Formats: sequence, C-alpha cells, structure tokens
Amino acid sequence: MNDCYKEKLVVLTGGAGGIGTASAVYFLNGGADVLLIDVDEAKLEQAAATLPHTDRVKILASDLSTPEKCGEALDVGGRPVYALVHFAGIFVPDLSNPAENRTVYDKTIAVNQTTAYDMAFAFETRCVKDEPARLIFISSLAFRRGALDHVAYTMSKGALTGLVRALARRFAPDILVNGLAPGIILTTMPSGIIATRGDRLLAEIPLARYGEPEEVAGVVDFLSGPNATYMTGQILNVDGGIVNS
Repeated sequence: MNDCYKEKLVVLTGGAGGIGTASAVYFLNGGADVLLIDVDEAKLEQAAATLPHTDRVKILASDLSTPEKCGEALDVGGRPVYALVHFAGIFVPDLSNPAENRTVYDKTIAVNQTTAYDMAFAFETRCVKDEPARLIFISSLAFRRGALDHVAYTMSKGALTGLVRALARRFAPDILVNGLAPGIILTTMPSGIIATRGDRLLAEIPLARYGEPEEVAGVVDFLSGPNATYMTGQILNVDGGIVNS
C-alpha cells in the first residue's frame, strides 16, 4: 500500500456521492484520515460503511451554507487539513417559468459557487503549513460546452474555473489549487440526462462510454499526491475526449 497520505487529514465535501466515496478509497489506502461531509447523515453512514479502514473515517452532516459552518466543518478533524476536495454541488434544470428559474438560479449559485468560495477561505487558515496543501474543486464539462437546460449550473461551474485561477495565485506557494472538469460520469447526478438523451451524448464521446467514478478519483489522487507538486491553477478534463476532440 502506498502511504503517501500517512497521518494526513483529507476532507471531502459531497462525500456521500459516488466520486467522493471513490476518492476516499484512494486516500484511505494511502494512509490518510478522511472526513466525509454531506447534507444527509444517513447517506454518509451508508457511504462510510462501504469504505476500507473505517477506523480512519469520520462523517459530518452539514449544508456548509455559511462561512461559520464551513470553518466549523474543517475543525472537526481536530488538526490542520492537508487536502480539501470540494465535490459538493447540485445539478438542477432551469426550463420552467421565469420565477421558478430564478429560484433554481439562487440555490445553484449559493450551493455551487458561494459555498466553494467560503470553503476555500476557511481552508486557507486551517491547512497544513509544513508542505503545500491541496485544494481541489470540481467543475464540469458544462462550463466548457454550455448546458442549455442547466444554465445556472453552467454559470456556477464556470465560476469555479475563475476561483481556481485566482486562488492559485493568491494562495501560492502554500496551497496548490486545481480543478477537474468531469464529463458524464456514472453517478446519480447525471442519471436523468442519460435516461432522456443518453444515446446522443454517448455518440459524442470519443471513448464511446461514460466515465466511472474511480476514473475521476484517480485524477484527484494524482493532484493530491507527490507527483503534482508543480501544478497549480489547472482545470483538467476527465471527459473521455469530448471537449478537445
């Protein structure tokens, strides 16, 4: 077992989701202590029960809706945090009437964008200081192509790109800040669009298949590990080739 994360504390928001739990496996197998944060305690308990090394797993149910909650969440581990991977987000369509669309917009920006900002600055004061800490955000294929039925979601994921680029400069050299832009990954979140237009979407992917959570988690592991120490400010596509082909 690679022990590159031995005795390090790693925090995963959206930790009950498929990519969050897949990433937790990498960190736990590398020796880390892992804190999973999500809004639903029952789902967190279910996710934690599937993981190896459960003695090194903590869970916290929180919506991270204020700067104070973000700071309190990062304090749960009881020591400085080595890596924060911010998976938390919502994926809600906005095709209804204007009033309902505005409700979707406000909620999406709050959850996907504002919380990311608050978590970043909470992390800045709570991260390890003896080596570069790692801060990773999850953007989306949507920010590069635009999702016509998820306009607010597209906006919020585009904002994360700006956040990564700005914080990479602001937090350097103490924190390496990077992001991923996954394509269509086989998790709960895109199940609706796969059901309604999956054949057309699949035809656009050069690798001719959807991604697995473990394939995104492997890139998270790379960015968090010892082989990515000269990378910051980057958004890496994990999309089967759909954007750049």
